[in-house]
This record gives sequence, structure tokens and C-alpha cells, in this order.
Amino acid sequence: MAWKSEVIADSSNTWTTNACVFATKEEADAAGHELMSRWFAVREHRPTEVNDAVNYIFDFAAYRPKRIEETDLSRIEHCRENG
Repeated sequence: MAWKSEVIADSSNTWTTNACVFATKEEADAAGHELMSRWFAVREHRPTEVNDAVNYIFDFAAYRPKRIEETDLSRIEHCRENG
């Protein structure tokens, strides 16, 4: 499984997301917090489990999402398979 960060960013109370898919719930949650720090319209965020392929990591040192390269994808799959 993978994770996305969903946000409510207007008065519709509709959860929306972007294309960022993370390997962990913690990364998706941090990405939601980071987005709230930049977008004043975001009222809420939540991490949501998805079946999509992982395409981002959250760089906690830089406090931002980072698109991963193909070489990183194999490392992520290896980590998932081997704990």
C-alpha cells in the first residue's frame, strides 16, 4: 500500500489530492502539513491509503516532497519486501 495527502481547500468540504504518492503514512501526513504552511486556503488535511505506485519521498531535512527517480523506486520496493 501507499499513501497520499488529501486536503480540503475551499468551502465545498470536498477532499482533494494531487499526484504525490508516498511509501509511508508519516510522509503523506508531513506533506499535508507542509502544504498547509504554503496554501492559506487549506483547512484540513489527512493521509489516505491508496493503491497507486509510489512516486515521491518526503525529505524531512528540507521539509518538502521530492519526486523520486527510477533508481529510487527499486530501493523502495526492496525496503517494502524486506521490512
